[in-house]
Amino acid sequence: MSDTSVLTRAEAVERHRLLDVRTVHLDLDLTRGREVFGSTTVIRFGCTTPGAGTYVDVKPAGLRRVVLNGRELDVGALRSGRFPLTDLAADNELTVEADMAYSHTGEGMHRFADPADGEDYVYTQSFLDDGPRVFASFDQPDLKARYTVSVTAPPQWTVVGNSVGRQVSPGRWEFAPTPAISSYLVSVVAGPLHSVRAEHDGIPLGLHCRRSLAAHLDADAPELLEITRQGFDHYHRVFRHRYPFDSYDQCFVPEFNPGAMENPGCVTLRDEYVFRSAVADTKREERALVVVHEMAHMWFGDLVTMKWWDDLWLNESFAEYMAYSVTAASTRFTSAWTGFAADRKTWGYDADQRPSTHPVAPGTVDDTAQALQNFDGISYSKGAAALRQLVAWLGEEAFLAGVNDYFDEHAFGNATLDDLLRALAAASGRDVHGWADRWLRTTGVDTLRLTDGRIEHTSADGGRRPHRLTVGHYRRTAEGTLELADRVPLDLAADGAVAQPGAAELTLLNDTDLSFVKIRLDPGSWQTVRSSLGAVPEELARAVLWSAARDQVRDGELAPGEYLELVAAHLPGETSVHLVDAVLSFAREFVVDCAVPPAGRAAALAGLAQVCRTLLRRTDGEPDRTGLRLVAVRGVIGTAVGESQAAELRGWLAAGTVPGGPLLDPDLRWQLLLRLCVLGAAGEPEIAAELAADPSDTSEQGAARCRAALPDREAKEAAWQALFHGELSNYLATATARGLWQPEQAELLDELTTRYFEELGSAAGRRGPALARVLTTVGFPAFAATERTVRAAEACLADPDLTAATRRGLVDQLDTLRRAVRARALTEQ
Repeated sequence: MSDTSVLTRAEAVERHRLLDVRTVHLDLDLTRGREVFGSTTVIRFGCTTPGAGTYVDVKPAGLRRVVLNGRELDVGALRSGRFPLTDLAADNELTVEADMAYSHTGEGMHRFADPADGEDYVYTQSFLDDGPRVFASFDQPDLKARYTVSVTAPPQWTVVGNSVGRQVSPGRWEFAPTPAISSYLVSVVAGPLHSVRAEHDGIPLGLHCRRSLAAHLDADAPELLEITRQGFDHYHRVFRHRYPFDSYDQCFVPEFNPGAMENPGCVTLRDEYVFRSAVADTKREERALVVVHEMAHMWFGDLVTMKWWDDLWLNESFAEYMAYSVTAASTRFTSAWTGFAADRKTWGYDADQRPSTHPVAPGTVDDTAQALQNFDGISYSKGAAALRQLVAWLGEEAFLAGVNDYFDEHAFGNATLDDLLRALAAASGRDVHGWADRWLRTTGVDTLRLTDGRIEHTSADGGRRPHRLTVGHYRRTAEGTLELADRVPLDLAADGAVAQPGAAELTLLNDTDLSFVKIRLDPGSWQTVRSSLGAVPEELARAVLWSAARDQVRDGELAPGEYLELVAAHLPGETSVHLVDAVLSFAREFVVDCAVPPAGRAAALAGLAQVCRTLLRRTDGEPDRTGLRLVAVRGVIGTAVGESQAAELRGWLAAGTVPGGPLLDPDLRWQLLLRLCVLGAAGEPEIAAELAADPSDTSEQGAARCRAALPDREAKEAAWQALFHGELSNYLATATARGLWQPEQAELLDELTTRYFEELGSAAGRRGPALARVLTTVGFPAFAATERTVRAAEACLADPDLTAATRRGLVDQLDTLRRAVRARALTEQ
């Protein structure tokens, strides 16, 4: 269990009342070996009540010295990450000297040794309450200060920070003072970095990665810089405030837990976004969205920061909405909203229907432990969808006018939901507070069902929301295809059903995916979908239909077999990589692996394999400009069964290519070897040979995945011990967990499924929230969708000592498990 206390909202309010933090000077020494680094912090701050006391947050490996206003304090006073400060003056200077421990879980100062060349790299992740693992601070969003950072590093290293830096002597780096920022945004990245530098609109730009990825970054740099320039140009068109910091570095760092982090001037991104292998265009679009999302945070979160974590949506929902809006409007990825509908939005739908749901803007978040659990599909994708509704209602001009007024009033300060709502209401003349009460302060997804020409509008929480959407009427042409006959805009009030005129073979509510709502089709429209889904002309409308079918499977309204029939009938001719990728993922990961009863799984998997092979044949001989063939190849590999298909995969591996392409790059080789290991057609000699051929961290992860997937008890026990009792990094833990649970090995894994619930609490509590998330997501035995597993999960949840992260993850997985059990029951009826 963690020995540090969480910060409560009440404590933060009191400390904000008491303190005025002005400047922080931070000096880091990264030359003290691989275990610890030196951290010296000098904080100058005022106190509104001289004589009062408070505390500073610091989580050291060893506290060396604390000096307050020239007074040496007893370092032994440190308790649970808090050092007490008494008898404060009106003006104060606090110096804290400490040894800090490097992290290997992505929290605090993470240190990574690259197996490709043995070089070391470090980076900070100060987010939420991890900053005190790096430096002493008054660690809450509304105590902003100007930070001046200095770093001593090995002379051959490059150091990047929040502002423009220079090497003043070998290994000694000094950075310009920042504007006022929150402590959790302070960032340092260091190591023998490979850098690509440019400039745009007067802003120095940098791309940085470890040396072993240099060639890959150089290949990707033109696209990354183009997306960055397009993002800045768009934001400068719509925001009155120019980019508010002095430089913009994007650092691709190893073993990073989130997708990216919005540190001003020094954005950190997981270095999987420097592509070592071929990827579908959807993956490049995902990377563009991440780049533009983090750039949006320079305004939403960094220029203006939430006052407390209950307004997390002011950061994440806005950045998410702006990312899709800007990417679709200003980059080559014009179909980004299709990807949102097909994949990203389902994250929000799923989260909002679980017992753990919460409002987009919750009334209160009591402490930082609770806040950490709200970084989910509600704060991101539901919040973005709600903002899309708001923009549709207000109009983009009024929306942006209100946002710009909000920036003007709160620049370099903190704000709340009400601050933004007042600005939007003043700019638009609309009752934005009333809209927020219905959309941001409530939970649950509305459902719109077309029945006898009328829309039945229901909600899980009984409080229906207003919807602005479109209704598409589709008719069959003489050639047998479908065409859009007309599209009707509709303002659906929250107070009842409305008549829906028009008759067509298919009437599709929300056909442009403008609102956050589940839809159900009338019987005639559903029959048209069953026969002609692939003939619907617009990919966004097809995305809405696939999402509706997905909802019905999860809600126990559509049998898994019927969903797979829909996949077999319409996915082989699909042209949208967004849809093929999203539908195949759901069909495999939830439907085939969890919702189909064991007796029917082989046939279901064979049917899905046939879909993938049809897609592969369809793309044979064509240039794979979008990655559709690559998605099909991955599907064929992942669905291979039996000796003949295992022999086919071994042939591909030996040849180094799929017949007709693509070549087997490292990612495909490891995926193929994983499948062979699952089937018992490869083992340790092949794993060791592949690792020797490509000694990289991704290969180490591939090897861990393959070893855990081997179908023998010794391999499973070794994986278990490493995962639950070892000290694996988050990435190696994730790889091991992904390999461990294989539906083909259900009998072998039966005893481990029982042990999972017995050992989860202690393992997750010992390693902390980052590992808890791994163990309760990819580490959860989702394939074991039985009542027995449900009961075991329920019993585990009764443990009062579960950490907040463990409990939240388990609650969410239990909801999905129950849905899979209900879906199995539909098949067995």
